[in-house]
Amino acid sequence: MIPRYSRPEMEAIWSDAHKFETWLKVEVAVVQAWGDEGVAPADEVAKVVANATVNVPDVMRYIDETHHDVTAFLRSVADSLGPESRWVHYGLTSNDVWDTATCMQMIDAIDILIVGVVKLREVIQRQAVKHKDTICIGRTHGVHAEPTTFGLKLLVWVDELRRQEERLALARTHVAVGQMSGPVGTHASVPPSVEENACRRLGLDVAKVTTQIIQRDRHAFYFEVLAGVGASLEKFALEIRGLQRTDILEAEEPFDEAGQTGSSSMPHKRNPELCERVCGIARVLRGYAVTGLENVALWHERDISHSGAERIIMPDATGLLDYALHIFTGVMDGLVVYPERMMKNLERTQGLIYSSKVLNSLLEAGMIRTAAYDIVKRNSMKAWREDVPLRGLLEADADVTSRLSAATLDAVFDPRAYLIHIDESFRRMGLLA
Repeated sequence: MIPRYSRPEMEAIWSDAHKFETWLKVEVAVVQAWGDEGVAPADEVAKVVANATVNVPDVMRYIDETHHDVTAFLRSVADSLGPESRWVHYGLTSNDVWDTATCMQMIDAIDILIVGVVKLREVIQRQAVKHKDTICIGRTHGVHAEPTTFGLKLLVWVDELRRQEERLALARTHVAVGQMSGPVGTHASVPPSVEENACRRLGLDVAKVTTQIIQRDRHAFYFEVLAGVGASLEKFALEIRGLQRTDILEAEEPFDEAGQTGSSSMPHKRNPELCERVCGIARVLRGYAVTGLENVALWHERDISHSGAERIIMPDATGLLDYALHIFTGVMDGLVVYPERMMKNLERTQGLIYSSKVLNSLLEAGMIRTAAYDIVKRNSMKAWREDVPLRGLLEADADVTSRLSAATLDAVFDPRAYLIHIDESFRRMGLLA
């Protein structure tokens, strides 16, 4: 069964303790940069590097007094230092620290998510290879179309997740930046050389031009990518939900018969509740993406309307996607597949699914398309209404038998004839030599 979700690493990223420690890293990097400029004395820089700490309970207590988290933070840091504390936050404004540190937290979170997507892709990839030749019916509009394989269905997901990995990596680069440009981005109180030095120490690129904040189109794209991954998970989970329907039952999520229950009143129930949970999470992620987009437009050089929303959506969006990846990876790892049921469902329509091959064979035999289409449609509708085999009707139709031999019909009504190029798709994906 799927292990209980526990990801202390993700929770820790958004904790107050980690946030303030990340703020401190930014402050120390800037102090070191001022030292390199010859502004801050080397001995005082060394003391800041060696001794600066932050105490979370003290910060919270100071916030009650100051009603400002950055000044409360700075007061706590100053408590750990002597006169050298004067260089902490020198030349900076709050968002120089806040935004740079927040980007560092976003990087840490997306790194966890990238690992999760890779793990899911590898699990689905394994199932795709396993079921490369497991024949099932393909459906369009929810209606039987033509034969495919379960492995090919999953291979499409593998390709989609590869694209999502690329998007996550791109979103990471968009937020892997820092700024120390002062109150309105002019560098009047902190020169670009200090900003560049500090960002280099933090492993960040420099946001080339800013106001008082790192521009929120970067963050919006980040949330859009998370929502996009969630949409892919919803797409995959919805397919499993559909295949688990009682009247289809070609695959289902794992179920612990020894202890799991599906309903308080109906003991027989085996519901796709995990996949339904994933679909619900995806809806929330899309909402957070909208909030991220609404945070792009702020008054002049900045306002604070984005701040309250970000305090909610940053930990929630990354945590929820991490949780959804955990759930669905477990679903796909323990997925129950019913090949026999797939074949039974494929045969339910009395051969109607082979109508396109019949049509093409008549065209190859010299018939014009409209005439051939009418012949196949006429027999198909009769097979549908009377629930009789399409092949039998075709074999009784002189318009067909005068053109198609029994051997040709044997080939037409073989589901494997639709699957001769499946291996090529796996080769394109690098999963088959």
